[in-house]
Amino acid sequence: MKPIQVIIAGAGGRGYGYAQYAKMHPERMQVVGVAEPRDFHRERIADEFSIPDAQVFLDWREMADAAKFADAIIIATQDAMHEAPAVAFAELGYGMLLEKPLAPTLEACEHIIEAVKQADIPFAVGHVMRYTQFTRLVKQLLAEGAIGDLVSVDLVEPVGFWHMAHSFVRGNWRNSQESSFMLLAKSCHDLDWIHYIMEAKCEQLSSFGTLSHFKPDQAPRGAAKRCLDCPIEVEQRCPYSAKRIYLDGFVQRGYTGWLVNIITEDLTTEGVTEALREGPYGRCVYYCDNDVVDHQVVNMAFDGGQTATFSMMAFTPMEHRSSRLFGTRGQIVGNGETVELYDFLSDTRKTIEPESGGNLGIEGHGGGDYGLMNAFTEALLTGDRNHILSGPEETLASHALVFAAEQSRLENRIIRV
Repeated sequence: MKPIQVIIAGAGGRGYGYAQYAKMHPERMQVVGVAEPRDFHRERIADEFSIPDAQVFLDWREMADAAKFADAIIIATQDAMHEAPAVAFAELGYGMLLEKPLAPTLEACEHIIEAVKQADIPFAVGHVMRYTQFTRLVKQLLAEGAIGDLVSVDLVEPVGFWHMAHSFVRGNWRNSQESSFMLLAKSCHDLDWIHYIMEAKCEQLSSFGTLSHFKPDQAPRGAAKRCLDCPIEVEQRCPYSAKRIYLDGFVQRGYTGWLVNIITEDLTTEGVTEALREGPYGRCVYYCDNDVVDHQVVNMAFDGGQTATFSMMAFTPMEHRSSRLFGTRGQIVGNGETVELYDFLSDTRKTIEPESGGNLGIEGHGGGDYGLMNAFTEALLTGDRNHILSGPEETLASHALVFAAEQSRLENRIIRV
């Protein structure tokens, strides 16, 4: 079977990560084009996949202007830059994997989905939580009636204190006007997962959340505007210190992967120190231009009477999401890796581990990144789009829940979906 040929728009962390699938499975996928304005990221993919110069572009528009030269595209640009390339490449007939979220507004999401449906192309969205072995196991247990009828779901996303500081206070997703609001940027995964597990229509929801900590009035007395300028007695007592996170926590322990390689291309101690001195990731978390919430809850009611709760929390260790599924005959407790099944009738608890799906080097989101790529390529290779679990209608429905939840938070009222 001939491998599918894929081009990539946006060669940052997500685009580069998805591209690794081609290294693991060259018999299934080849990367034949890239568009990326940043030299380092563009050249990294071009070199690793031996892409001809004529198929390496600074801008996705240049790639769209070229005659169609691949089967599919992976769009992994910034959130606010999804709509235009998605519509353009749909109209050109490319199969598409679009990184989540679809777009920062519901109107833009609807525009993308309409273009995809009109073009009738294979279409997947990066809702990688659907594709983990853990989720497969949970769905199997529910289908088998292991806990009877599903009544309610409780899901918690522990963002992690240093991840919050990196991505949502200092980083690209800190400001809702520049990227998107927190629930869309970080947790559309989670509401999509609840939607997928419930297999029911959410009829109404409410949501509450604020930015409570990462703001000037919470700064320790004497704190400087940049961590490297902070008095040592203040810096050493701050868990969000950029020096503590990047230098002490990673570089000086020999780690220069994700998170460190986001802030600079020079991964030496000197290079990282310079980035913290001059760049955005060295700013004090209490004096940034962030406005996204640092904690939020969502309450959901479904048309069959089921309920669900979701909590996004910044003030946690960096760990897996935790979930509890309540049924009429039992309970499932999960941590993203294993399931504890409790049966009411026998009063017994059993720990179940999912079958190993193997990620072959693509480790993101508990194997979900690999699962997504496997499903997307299988759909293109076989022509069977049922392999894709996050197609147009499903994606738009779960995104609508996210926008409704944010509307509820802002307007302080229950929203009927």
